[in-house]
Amino acid sequence: MENAIFTNMVMIEDGKGNVLVQDRLKNWKGLAFPGGKVEAHESFVESAVREVKEETGLTVSNLSLCGVKQFQTNSNERYVVFLYKTHTYKGKTQSSDEGEVKWIPLASLKKEKTVEDFHLMLEVFMNNEVSELYYTESNAIVI
Repeated sequence: MENAIFTNMVMIEDGKGNVLVQDRLKNWKGLAFPGGKVEAHESFVESAVREVKEETGLTVSNLSLCGVKQFQTNSNERYVVFLYKTHTYKGKTQSSDEGEVKWIPLASLKKEKTVEDFHLMLEVFMNNEVSELYYTESNAIVI
């Protein structure tokens, strides 16, 4: 039997070409979309909504599943990240101890200092032809 860890990440678009990013301060440093771990007895979507609220102050809805990222941890657990996007949100942005949140133009995101492999995840978020970022023992594959 294989153990698994389930997490999420949400790309929030404002309809004006901007996305909400978080400048992560902890182990995985750089710009990324908000998200986090799924808790016991919580649906994947409920988890994504909760994590966004905790990290950004926004309440999101109408989440669309773009795909997944997955890899094996050093403890040989399968780590799965569900990648969602939405343009439906309420509230005012508010940073958390996870990092500062800010709106930036999606077009300039590739020039920013992002977390490791973010450009590969961005391909899954943006390209309807792919749905998975998978790490083998030797490389990352977008399929």
